[in-house]
Amino acid sequence: MDESSIKEILRRIERLEAVVFAKGTKPTNSKNESSKHKGATGGIRLLVDEGFFSKKKPFGEICDAAATRGYHYSKQAFHEALTRLATKEKILVALTEGGKKVYAVRR
Repeated sequence: MDESSIKEILRRIERLEAVVFAKGTKPTNSKNESSKHKGATGGIRLLVDEGFFSKKKPFGEICDAAATRGYHYSKQAFHEALTRLATKEKILVALTEGGKKVYAVRR
């Protein structure tokens, strides 16, 4: 091996070590990707992003779906989040069917 090949190999090793053993950086994982969805409203937004509201969903089913994804909040918190997303932000639409409210994505 000539000297230029050895220098190239050493340069590549240094670059790999800098990436692998970088100090002050956090490891990435899937939890960081969902960190934009925080709180009860974030749980509802996650469901919207997943297409959960493509069909009308009753309140209880929404709470259960959010809980299965790790969003454990009171029913009051979810109710306030749904109301806000339906009235102020207009992401969802709230309808009454059979005397109960159902929610779907606004088109």
